[in-house]
Amino acid sequence: MLKPISYNTAEGQNRVHSLIRRQLESSGRHEESVREILRRVRSDGDQALVQYGRQFDAPDLEVENLVTAAAEIEEAYARVSQDFLASLRKAADNIETFHARQVPQSWITTRENGVILGQMVRPVDAAGLYVPGGKGGETPLVSSVLMNAIPARIAGVGRIVLATPPRHDGTVNPHLLVAAAEAGVSEIYKMGSAWAIGAMAFGTETVRQVDVVVGPGNIYVTLAKKMVAGIVGIDMVAGPSEVVVLADETARASYMAADLLSQAEHDPLATAVLITTSSRLAEDVARELARQVEGLARKEAAAQSLEDNGLLLVVDSTDTAIAVANRIGPEHLEIVTADAWGLLPKIRHAGAVFLGPYTPEPVGDYIAGPNHVLPTMGTARFSSALGVETFLKRSSLLAYTRTAFQEEAEDIIRLAETEGLGAHAQAVRIRMA
Repeated sequence: MLKPISYNTAEGQNRVHSLIRRQLESSGRHEESVREILRRVRSDGDQALVQYGRQFDAPDLEVENLVTAAAEIEEAYARVSQDFLASLRKAADNIETFHARQVPQSWITTRENGVILGQMVRPVDAAGLYVPGGKGGETPLVSSVLMNAIPARIAGVGRIVLATPPRHDGTVNPHLLVAAAEAGVSEIYKMGSAWAIGAMAFGTETVRQVDVVVGPGNIYVTLAKKMVAGIVGIDMVAGPSEVVVLADETARASYMAADLLSQAEHDPLATAVLITTSSRLAEDVARELARQVEGLARKEAAAQSLEDNGLLLVVDSTDTAIAVANRIGPEHLEIVTADAWGLLPKIRHAGAVFLGPYTPEPVGDYIAGPNHVLPTMGTARFSSALGVETFLKRSSLLAYTRTAFQEEAEDIIRLAETEGLGAHAQAVRIRMA
């Protein structure tokens, strides 16, 4: 299990450096497989979806079963508990309230000479959402449905498509179907992995092409999204989940260990880091990790994650802790110190920031409202969480009067000719007669 390391040692410096440099592991050996899957989907359409679906998910899958029928959704409502439905709707309300504040407005401005300029904001026509099956459909990621679909609906997307792999018997977990219906999903397709991404990006006989593809997934999904970017828009190229916990001596070790494990259980590639000014807290967290991991259903994944990508880092000052956190630029950053809000202005790079001992990362995953689809692998330096703007595009508006045109014509001609673009200059000059 993990042991605390001082940042002032060569080992500590090297461990931080390796975290910052870490990229999608083994992506190179998967790229050709993903490229072949996308090629097959593009050339063979539905038949490729059925072949891959039979091979990896549901052996009896047929083309006519790719689309989830309305009757399946009605039956799903009868199979989930009212308590689940209440919790789902509470989460959906919080997510909708938060994201409603993100909607940008179209705008127009005028100059005294009659020039009209502006920006027109419009949603894409169709969005494709990918949601992994999770252990053969038995661990449905209902939160991911809400986090992807609700911002798209708020943006005004007319057609919201969900792709998720079927279970072995060809069905979709009822909790997932109910979440999709509650979130405003228009169409649900039983298809998974890279072939689902290809179907939404290229279109098939059954699946109409979308404009934007978003959602989490494994290395195959991630690589497929990367390869179709440009044919469609994507949210981001995301890697394994990450949490950095910045804590001082006021933090409770049992809480900090639980928060690290909440990310480590996702995947053996997940990253869980404690940065603290307290060597005693680091030692206590190490003991708590060893104790708590034994009780986890996903013990093996969590233990492997901690072994390969976990870190208990002891630093000499809060300023050093903040500097290291900013260098990592984590997906999730928890600040559990005596003055968490006082440290916030110094944080420059993080997908989401969780403040105080009672705001663990799962609060953001499920109920608070901000989106849990966040930049990973240090990309928080230049990118943001998925949101309403992911599903919007902007068109510039320009309208000149004759007077305004003549006032600026010579400047346009001069700049165009400087660039050697004579036809540009002529398009202005011809109007000056």
